Amino acid sequence: MIADVLSDATTRMQKAVEVAKDDFSSVRTGRANPQLFQKIMVSYYGTPTPLAQLASMQNPEARTLVVTPYDKGALKDIEQAIRDTPNLGANPSNDGNIIRVTLPELTEERRREFVKIVRGKAEDARVSVRNIRRKAKDDLDALKGDVGDDEVSRAEKELEQITKSNVDAIDDALKRKEAELLEV
Repeated sequence: MIADVLSDATTRMQKAVEVAKDDFSSVRTGRANPQLFQKIMVSYYGTPTPLAQLASMQNPEARTLVVTPYDKGALKDIEQAIRDTPNLGANPSNDGNIIRVTLPELTEERRREFVKIVRGKAEDARVSVRNIRRKAKDDLDALKGDVGDDEVSRAEKELEQITKSNVDAIDDALKRKEAELLEV
């Protein structure tokens, strides 16, 4: 029973770390990256659809991304979705077959704003991990009558170690992303 609680908490915390890393990848750096566009939702025949399902993306140059829609009828909708996406500052151009997106150079002030956004996402992830820890600790406390107090206290110490390792993973990913953002 204790092992089940700990394994469930570990799995959920690892998922929270992965979500944080995924969120970090959606914040743009000085380079064009197809991951920036993964979370853009396009209104495709009235249904919000992720851009990655509607088009392929390549980056031939450092600050340019080429979006090739699978359905040419969605070209205008994709272009509009990219234009309306906040925090990109991109101005897509459409030649009838592909959309060429050139990202502007980041200013120092804009880089600092992105660092603040990334730090907020990291804090959200840490809060999520702590909430998972709290729930697991409550589950362990509920087991106190069924199993020995020593086993529960050992499990709580192990839970703290799991929590610390996951929070450290979030912090490491944050440091890497901050360095990437501030790199000129």
